[in-house]
Amino acid sequence: MANQPPTQNPRSEGAKVTRRTLTRDAVVASICGFVVVLMVGASYAAVPFYNWFCRTTGFNGTTQVATSAPSDAPLARTIAVSFDSNVAPGLPWKFEPEQNSVDVRIGQVVTVYYTVTNQSARTTTGQASYNVAPLTVGAYFQKINCFCFTEQTMAPGEKREMAVVFYVDPALAKDSENDTLKTITLSYTFFPVRDAVPKPVAAGEADQRKGNL
Repeated sequence: MANQPPTQNPRSEGAKVTRRTLTRDAVVASICGFVVVLMVGASYAAVPFYNWFCRTTGFNGTTQVATSAPSDAPLARTIAVSFDSNVAPGLPWKFEPEQNSVDVRIGQVVTVYYTVTNQSARTTTGQASYNVAPLTVGAYFQKINCFCFTEQTMAPGEKREMAVVFYVDPALAKDSENDTLKTITLSYTFFPVRDAVPKPVAAGEADQRKGNL
């Protein structure tokens, strides 16, 4: 009798196919999971990286942060700095600068004040963001002290003065692209903070002019 080829068990072959399919699916699922984790991590990292980039380069009108006044005397050249104030919907505050604009010498340290009033009958919290225009001037606008990016909690009807201390970097005078610059606009916008961390309001804070409230 001629030798017959071994008969294959259909169940055994089906089990092998199933195992290969499950292994392939597991590998694909693992790769997809890794990609999702990577994308989520990148999205979180992008925010601080973008903030660092803007603060370093002045991109998008982001001002710089200085720790002290310039060591040299101010230049003779003056520039008008105007002040803009805005309140986002949902925050019942009145927010305005005490002066619409000031003429400053390049390198001169200047202190200006904004007035904020909580017009509601409840305690509310806001936080301000800012930029300057023209956007390319952000790299030369140095703020020594301000109220931006700090949660401000206001009692019902409370009125408060908030200071901004700044100077225009003398390096601006060496930038030929700004030879015709006459005006810089500093703009703030207060946004509501929905889930503010409870903290006490300092007594007499509204009556004192402070650099950083």
